[in-house]
Order: sequence, then C-alpha cells, then structure tokens
Amino acid sequence: MELKPGLSALVTGGASGIGKALSLALAQKGVFVTIVDFSEEKGKEVTAVAEKECAKFHSGLEFPVVMFIRCDVTNTGELKAAFEKHFVTYGGLDICINSAGIGDIIPFRNDQTDGSKSWRHTINVNLIGVIDSTRLAIQAMQTAQKPGVIINLGSASGLYPMYAGPIYSASKGGVVMFTRSLAPFKRQGIRINVLCPEFVQTDLAGQVNPSFIDQLGGYLPMELLLEGAFQLIRDESKAGACLWVTSRRGLEYWPTPAEEAKYRLPSSKSRKSLVTVPMDLKIPHSFEKVVVHTLSHNFRSATRIVRTELRLPLKPDYVLLKVIYAGVNASDVNFSSGRYFSGNGKDVNSLLPLDSGFEAVGIIAAIGDAVRNLKIGMPAAIMTFGGYAEFTMVPAKHILPVAKPAPEVLAMLTSGLTASIALEKAAQMESGKVVLVTAAAGATGQFAVQLAKLAGNTVVATCGGNEKAKLLKDLGVDRVIDYKAEDIKAVLKREFPKGTDIVYESVGGEMFDICLNALAVYGRLVVIGMISQYQGEHGWKPRNYPGICEKLLAKSQTVAGFFLIQYAHLWQEHLDRLVNLFSSGKLKIAIDPKQFVGLHSVADAVEYLHSGKSAGKVVVCIDPKYAQQLAKL
Repeated sequence: MELKPGLSALVTGGASGIGKALSLALAQKGVFVTIVDFSEEKGKEVTAVAEKECAKFHSGLEFPVVMFIRCDVTNTGELKAAFEKHFVTYGGLDICINSAGIGDIIPFRNDQTDGSKSWRHTINVNLIGVIDSTRLAIQAMQTAQKPGVIINLGSASGLYPMYAGPIYSASKGGVVMFTRSLAPFKRQGIRINVLCPEFVQTDLAGQVNPSFIDQLGGYLPMELLLEGAFQLIRDESKAGACLWVTSRRGLEYWPTPAEEAKYRLPSSKSRKSLVTVPMDLKIPHSFEKVVVHTLSHNFRSATRIVRTELRLPLKPDYVLLKVIYAGVNASDVNFSSGRYFSGNGKDVNSLLPLDSGFEAVGIIAAIGDAVRNLKIGMPAAIMTFGGYAEFTMVPAKHILPVAKPAPEVLAMLTSGLTASIALEKAAQMESGKVVLVTAAAGATGQFAVQLAKLAGNTVVATCGGNEKAKLLKDLGVDRVIDYKAEDIKAVLKREFPKGTDIVYESVGGEMFDICLNALAVYGRLVVIGMISQYQGEHGWKPRNYPGICEKLLAKSQTVAGFFLIQYAHLWQEHLDRLVNLFSSGKLKIAIDPKQFVGLHSVADAVEYLHSGKSAGKVVVCIDPKYAQQLAKL
C-alpha cells in the first residue's frame, strides 16, 4: 500500500512512545489519524501536533484531519465505539496500528496477589487488547470492502525470553504467534503483520536495567523502527510477517525462510514446484574445472582448465553439486587479478590455484553423512567460489534449494540479489522517487529497474544501443537514455533539473561523476560496481574524486557501497521474494541470447560481457545434456 494523503489510520496507544511516533509520522504524510489512548492529557497534546502536520496536505474539510479518543483497550465497548467513530468520520479504515502496551506492573517473582491488577492486566492490555483491536479492524476493512493493513506491536522479547519481565514476554510472544497465524486474511486484501523491536527510548523501556540495553547495542533509533513499520505497510508481499528490528542487525524478518523450513510442511503446490530430478547421476572419478593459475586482469590468460580427482566419501557436512549452468559476472576479472584477496594478510600468489566462478545452479549429486535437510537429486544453487566446474564440493550451509536449475534462477542469484538487497538496504528505497540505473540492460540492471518500478518510482535508465533500449522499455522504464544517441549529462540536466533521488551505479569512472552531479538533495548513490574500470592495460586502478566531501555536504547526500557477500544472511529471504515475483508474472528475466557451452567457452563469455554487447544475464551451459533433460521436465 502506498502511503499517501487521504488514507486513514487508527493507532491504539498513540499518545506516547512508539505509538506517538507512528501517529506523527503518518500525519506528516497527510494520513488522517485517530489516536486512541488511555491518557487524555497526552492524547490531546499529540493530537494538536499531528493536526498541524496533517493540515499541510488538506484544507477546507468538514471533518477533523486528526482525532483523539480516550479509550481503555481492555474495555470492548469503548474500543468498539472508537472504531465506529473512525469509520463514520473517514468512511473506512486503511491502516490500523495496535501499539497499546504496558510492562510487568509487579515483578512476577514478588507478586502475591491474584493478578487482577498486575499480571492479568498486562495480559489484557498487551494481548487481549491487540486481539480485540485486530478483530474490529478486520471487520471495518471487510465492511468497506477495501484493502487494508494492520500492524501489531510485538517486541523482541516475544522472540526470545526476557527474564526480568516474563509476563510482558509471554504477552508479546502471543502477539507474534497470533499475528503470524492471520496470514490467510491476505486473500481478502487484508495484510496483518507484527513489528518486533528491541529497546526504543520510551517510558516503558526506561523501566529496564540500562546495562542490559547496552549489552544489546543500546537503544534503537526511532527512525529505524518507523522505517520498518512503513516497510510492512508498503510491501504487498508481507502478510503474517514478523519484522525483527535491532541496532545490531537492522531490519530482519523472523524466522528466516531456512529456519521456517524446519517446521513448516510445504503446500502441495510448492511440493510440485521443487523438482527432484529423476535421472541417474553418474559420479565420475575426476572432473574438469576452471582455475586461476596466475594473477591477471585478463581472465583468459589468468585461467586454465584442469582435471582434478573426485574423492569420495565427502566430508560429513559437505555437498557435491553437479553444475548445469554457471553465471558470468563483471567481477570475474577482479577475482582473476586477486583483488578480492589482497586484504587477507597473505601473499595472494601463495593461494594459487583458485577455483573460479561465483555462482551456479545444478543438481545435488552426493551428500555427507551429517547433511539432513538436503537430498540427492534436488535442484540447488551456490554463490561461492567454484562455479566454473563440472562438479563442485561446498559446505551444506552454502546450498540454496531452488525449484529448478534454470538460467532464470541463476540470474536471480548474484545479479538479482544485488539489486534487491542494495535497493532496500543501501538505497533505502521508498516510493515516489526518481531512480537512475546505469548499465540498466545488464544482468543486475534489469532487476534494479523492475524492482524500482514495482516500488512505485519513476525509473530512468542508461544503456548503449537500440536493442538494449527496447529491452528496457519492455521492462517498464519511464525514460531510457541511449548514450550512443544522446548525451546523458544533458538529458539529466534538462529533464530532471531537481536531480535524481536514488542512483544504482555499476559503471564507474566518468559515469560516476555524471551521476554524482545529478544527485538530488538528500539523494543516495549506491555503488555496486565499476565495470568501466575493471579492464584495461593495468586492470582495476583506483580513481581520485576531489571535492566529493564538499558536494555531499552541500546537499546532505549519501554515497554508499554495496558488496553482496556482506549480506549473506538476507540471501534466502530475497531469493524467495524474487522467485515469488517471477512466478506471479510481476518480474521479467532477460537472458542474453548468445550461447556459451562447456568450460572451454567460459573465457569467451567473460570477454563478451566486458565487450558491452550483452543484454541480460550472460550464462554458460556447463553440461548441455542435463540442460536438455531439465527443459523436458
């Protein structure tokens, strides 16, 4: 759901702490807000501030842009009346945030009462009140027959125990499981999610021992929590989702798909999609692979094909993957020149030979004795060194189960994940922005333009040539700049005089300069590569950017680097997201039509990618025999 003026929201516990921050943040976007709280004094104070913010978007209305309703969320009658007044005033309910909550009133170990004014009351406010508010919000949204979003405030103490507050922890754990169990309401257009922050500097958190908070990394910035709430509102794929917010790891969905797979039985639909390949996988005594034998930015001269012995049995926690397709990446030449090993404190030459290739898809051919969740014949992907090989042995933890070892899945790995995670984490992408993607017809650019468009942004893309321009237009790009026919700098200055809000940059050199100069106030430029600097007589040479500090300071801009390996904990989550978008027809994947078959064609494929002629993901088919059999499947 796009946050825009004219939507309406009801926030319980909206007069203090997190509820107050959410109420004001919504009002600042022109959303009509009903603040529900037990404290009349605080409620009226927050309402006055929210009114001023929301009134900037509206004038001459016959109804209040912000309302305060005094209410005890444990009183069903009062709560029902609050929802009814909101519905009558605003003609529906788009967003409901259930934030009302209290801590343990009396330490449970010291409580000698029947709990009616202590632990029972905490449960009534934190859990029963949330259930009741969620029930009433669902009814309002069903009556209006419009999509809606409900966010329940859980807590990190609902994910792991808080020994100082067992009743609070129990109530928040209940909120988490209650909310996750409501995922099926998405079929009715109602998405219900739970937000689980660690400690934010509020009156409630003030009751906790400061040393304990310090051990967890200190207080969360409220801005991060608001970002998480708005993410749950905007992301149409999130229903029954639990977003864990910490100062240590930022925003992270819990549990991870890999953790969830341990207890959740797949549906009949997903069981069918996960193909177990019915073919006789013959494991040879030896296999061929491409290795770096000497360091050079010239991939062809740096590598050679060698035959190596395949030793069985495998180590207990290892998996043997039969590679069918391997992905080609611009950074293959950085790997062959030893750039990624220069900081390990060793002489890089001492590490030779190096297994090359960053990504591959194939079939599990053998597993070690300790591997439990994987089976022989399952399709799988890897994103670790050794993809340019007929077989590769990797630790089981590096295996990503996939539906089918196809080129489209391969494209989602390094290329798709870089775009998805970089735009979310480094670019902090919202909707309503101008997003510029350079080298947009390439492997990762094609994902970046589509994800930016799906998020509700105006997308500008650069490329070279008519065919690439046509591809980008087919992907929905609003403005394609073909640098072979137009001057990029002139177009940006003429058509986007206020600048671009987000730049997804992979070219480097002169293009980086152009993008930096075209960046808007508060703009964010994310560097995911610099392909123009990878090749050349001396390989990758650092450039100087004089005056960059002054430029960033003058417009409060940000330049952020992004290296995919440092976000491994998000790979499975974002891969699942990309697969869902592709399966539902919302995401197109372009595979470069030029065919490269066998290990002997790897160097040709790398050079082709760097020639600038490619459009879409460049793929090498390592074993065409298996590729043909899989196509029949």
